[in-house]
Amino acid sequence: MGEPPLPDVCVVTHPLAAAGENATRSLLDILGAITGVALVTADLPEDSEIREKRELVELTRKGAGDSVLVAAVRFLLNQLRMCRVLADRDEEVVLFYGATSYVLPILAAKLLGKTVVVEPRGDVPLTLRLNWEQRMPDRVAWTLAGLVKALERVGFTLADGVVTYTPEMARQLDLHPESQRVFPTGARYVRTEEFDVERPYEDRDRVVGFLGRLDEEKGIRELAVVAKNLPADVTFRFVGDGDLGGWLERELAAEIEAGRVELTGWVDHDDVPTQLNDLALLVLPSQPTEGLPTTILEALACGTPVYASPVSGVPDVVRDGETGFHIPSREPTALAAGIEEILARDDLANISENGRDLIEAEYSFEAACERYRQILFALSG
Repeated sequence: MGEPPLPDVCVVTHPLAAAGENATRSLLDILGAITGVALVTADLPEDSEIREKRELVELTRKGAGDSVLVAAVRFLLNQLRMCRVLADRDEEVVLFYGATSYVLPILAAKLLGKTVVVEPRGDVPLTLRLNWEQRMPDRVAWTLAGLVKALERVGFTLADGVVTYTPEMARQLDLHPESQRVFPTGARYVRTEEFDVERPYEDRDRVVGFLGRLDEEKGIRELAVVAKNLPADVTFRFVGDGDLGGWLERELAAEIEAGRVELTGWVDHDDVPTQLNDLALLVLPSQPTEGLPTTILEALACGTPVYASPVSGVPDVVRDGETGFHIPSREPTALAAGIEEILARDDLANISENGRDLIEAEYSFEAACERYRQILFALSG
């Protein structure tokens, strides 16, 4: 006898920006390969391929709003809309992806007799607090973020299961990876046929780079100082665009003219593997807001060692001295010294190979599908 069929899944998310859309598409690809899946969301980008590939219920196109009051009202309205939608859905499992503080639809799904799963994408309360601190007094930002965290804890408690990307991410969210209700290995996958080692590590030049959004959260101002202070034979490349793009161009004008710094601007996703294959080291001094940046997985798939802040799920993938290196401090002098020490090592080709091996073994599409298959079996058993 074969295994019983897996239950269909309804994925529920908060309003999706571009980064959230990519992660959600990845999750839908995995679930769609093993069972039936539909998406309930808001503000999905117009050009998202999800629109053509998946059954979609879109609650609103209004986004979260610019003020805290408007965002709070839309947050509540979206939850009420979700409750109404879920009452009409047939899926046995409802997976709240990122929307871990949406207590009303989580409770409604439970009352409807559905199996409820929550999967945080990162530390949402911290992300909101850092954003709010730039627009309001710190005390107010901390209070509002504390309220969101309390709602998230209620969501974790109500759910039948909590999925995190890695065990370390679970611990940083005050969850216990050993708990029967926690599934700590639900990380996304990498398209290993696209993200591959095109240029052997030994053939790469001394190019160090950052790939992602050029904004405050990513440590761009610190990296600008680092780029100024690296040895003359090291090139620092910023790949991406964002609010600090213009500032970078002005701040590093002399280094750009001298050829020591490169700004590529926005790069199409199809060209990202080539960019990663050009780098001897990827540097990501991130805040502990993201669960597991996709860029890290893609870099390792391309055989590019990563120098990253050991936050959330990162240490489970960027294994210090094995697949990459941990940033001990975001202070520019320490960052620059760390980069020089890494580039002077004689085992970087081995570390490059280790990173690719890790991705093939644990983060291929097939491996991700098997993880979620086991999660669904455990929840429906």
